[in-house]
Amino acid sequence: MKQPTAVLLFLLMSLPVATLAQEPPPRTSLSQGKGDWTKSTSAYAVLKRQSVEMTIVTNQAVDDEQLPGHRAGYSGIAQLRHAQRQSNLFVPSYAGLNYEHIHDGTTQSRDVLFEPRRAPMELRLINKHCVDLYQPPTPHFQLESCLRYELLPAGVIQMTLECIAHKDTFSNGYIGLFWASYIHQPESLDIHFPGWANIGSRLKEIKLPPPTIIRGITSAHGLKATHRSLRDGRQLGHDEDFPLSLVFGHSDHRYSDPWYYGVSKGMGFAQIFRPSDNIRITQSPSGGGQGNPAWDFQFIVENYQVGKRYQMVMRAVYQPLKPQAKFIETVRSHYQALQTIK
Repeated sequence: MKQPTAVLLFLLMSLPVATLAQEPPPRTSLSQGKGDWTKSTSAYAVLKRQSVEMTIVTNQAVDDEQLPGHRAGYSGIAQLRHAQRQSNLFVPSYAGLNYEHIHDGTTQSRDVLFEPRRAPMELRLINKHCVDLYQPPTPHFQLESCLRYELLPAGVIQMTLECIAHKDTFSNGYIGLFWASYIHQPESLDIHFPGWANIGSRLKEIKLPPPTIIRGITSAHGLKATHRSLRDGRQLGHDEDFPLSLVFGHSDHRYSDPWYYGVSKGMGFAQIFRPSDNIRITQSPSGGGQGNPAWDFQFIVENYQVGKRYQMVMRAVYQPLKPQAKFIETVRSHYQALQTIK
């Protein structure tokens, strides 16, 4: 009986780390290897499907007919258009679903806290509806990442993150990641999500009614800006003078399901997440300048392991808000679909 046991032990030790660590299925070129993709010679790519067009850009500056005056540092969706609204949803010089911060709650220089803006990126062309933004291990945190932006049928956006910490550089034991969407002059700065308003930390003291769609309003940047789920009791260590006020500026609202939307020029823009990713919804009334709110979110990897691949999957719906019931129904259907992605 000893020989089979020894053979089994040898086979287990021979398995790749990804198998032993039970990592998620490979979903970007970070984990899929070379595959059928090519490195782009341009800093951006234009994807179109049905009524939606989006331009994905690296963190390089661009100034041409497609992206006039696009500023360095703002990767992600530089332009988002719809057949019923030709103007860009996002602030033209900035972006949406913009990979903005890597942090561990410790006070660092802007160059460190904004590493996704600073470290070089590579645009990888997957197919006519899909591209990857790959970033090698960053200078300070040594976090390698890949973001896949894909237009699904009906023009729904799916964004997938894969990341690997290559060194034990996160002082508080977690990896904090932050995405921003800078909205250009919407009629309302606010967002809407299912949940409960103004319950603060009294979760065990009150009997909650059924959740409703509540309006998230924040009067100033960083003030009660981050909305957590009802189950999110995570206490993340951070310095008292940590400079990113949005990250830990918790509101008294709690969401029931992880999705939210805002309204701009009659169009609804919804961001939808898997419950398992335990995201935090964050908003700013002026993140993109006066009258330009930031509709953001955070993904946190607790108790991370060096060398292990982590993953987050979300979707974004951009379509006319009216009829509102149909818009909400579409959002809920994608929320259900995301729960099948393990």
